[in-house]
Amino acid sequence: MNEFLGFGICGVVIFFAGKKLSLYGDLLSEKTGLGKAFIGLVLMSAVTSIPELMVGISSSAIVHSADLAVGDILGSCAANLAIMAIMDVYCKSDHPLLGSVSQSQILAAALGIILMTLACLGLYLKEEFIVLPYIGVSSLLFAIIYFFALNLIYNNQKKNPAPSQVTHEPSSLSLKGVIIRYLLFALIIVIAALFLPHFAEQIAEKTGLGQSFVGTLMLAVSTSLPEIAVSIASVRMGAVDMAVGNLLGSNIFNMFILFLDDIFYPLGPILKSASDTLMIPALCTIIMSAITIIGISYKNKVKGFLMDWDTLMILLVYLVGLGLLYKLS
Repeated sequence: MNEFLGFGICGVVIFFAGKKLSLYGDLLSEKTGLGKAFIGLVLMSAVTSIPELMVGISSSAIVHSADLAVGDILGSCAANLAIMAIMDVYCKSDHPLLGSVSQSQILAAALGIILMTLACLGLYLKEEFIVLPYIGVSSLLFAIIYFFALNLIYNNQKKNPAPSQVTHEPSSLSLKGVIIRYLLFALIIVIAALFLPHFAEQIAEKTGLGQSFVGTLMLAVSTSLPEIAVSIASVRMGAVDMAVGNLLGSNIFNMFILFLDDIFYPLGPILKSASDTLMIPALCTIIMSAITIIGISYKNKVKGFLMDWDTLMILLVYLVGLGLLYKLS
């Protein structure tokens, strides 16, 4: 029971600290004058992915569990897209979520599909090409494609700037004050996230669910709490494009985290040590990303009861994937 309580406390801390961290991250991009389009992609997605980063490093370097580290990343990517179904509930009936998103978000979703496909190949192939000590070529490609994606998205946003969206009240804080608060909440998240793999490992052992399922469901959902908090708040304030962009950007950054996890994992290429069943959340994420692209391209004007058909399909794919993973675990 103590492990469930500890896990829950860490999750609550990450949720509220992540919401504050994202606010100060947004303020930081404004006060430095670096531009919200590109900094929003780099800073906001990185900010809300700090729990995944810390959980991945902790799972790899301390717990030595490839299933928890990889399951958290792939599960978080799937959970991020499933969040869109919740966001759609808060949208007006004549403004369905994906129908209100700019075409520029298609690029981020497509790049996410490429990265997730590489993850599936890394999990499926029996042999991994080692390019650096303990690091396989799949992980190295995650890093290369991540920086390529940043450059591609930056250039695309320069050519097709998204409309400006105000997501918070004007702040009188100085740059120094914003940085101090940003670092404070980042530290709180880091500390809470470091304990999550320890509690998750105990829960997996006591429940018999297996580390693949616990990493994909419990760890992934808990580390996606900042995205949930930020995305719902942004949608309620009308910043739909930024909310969806944050989720798609977080998925791209998450795959870069998998490269970092591989660096800290001492037992060989991390994807080869992970369970093959983790291809399920990866494949589900690919399908969900494809549905996202269809929803953005189709531009439906009116949604059905509670949510549109596209976000409903995304949610169903996510739930089916969890069911399959539970059965196999």
